[in-house]
Amino acid sequence: MKFLCIVFVDEKKLAALTRDEFQALDEASVASDKEMRRSGHLLAAQALEPVHAASTVMVRNRKPIITDGPFSETKEQVGGFLLVEARDREEAIALVSKVPVASYAAIEVRPVRELRG
Repeated sequence: MKFLCIVFVDEKKLAALTRDEFQALDEASVASDKEMRRSGHLLAAQALEPVHAASTVMVRNRKPIITDGPFSETKEQVGGFLLVEARDREEAIALVSKVPVASYAAIEVRPVRELRG
């Protein structure tokens, strides 16, 4: 089964890290990704730029409405994702529990629904 693991992070907490702390987090994240790829569990992973770089697109009455920033104002923002292959939900949770950014973030683990057609 595939699971999308959405990383929700308070960008202010990450911004408060020292340069060395942030670099250590990046290095630990890269190492974690490599290990999960090696084991065949990690299909894709990516960090995102800060939320101020985002745009939200909605189509209403067949016309696009574009706004700067995220869809909703929240304390936490989507900071990245992992797409993992796991036997079941429990294995997916165990995998992302070891991801370094989990110390700074909440990670939503959601099964991917395969569309047929």
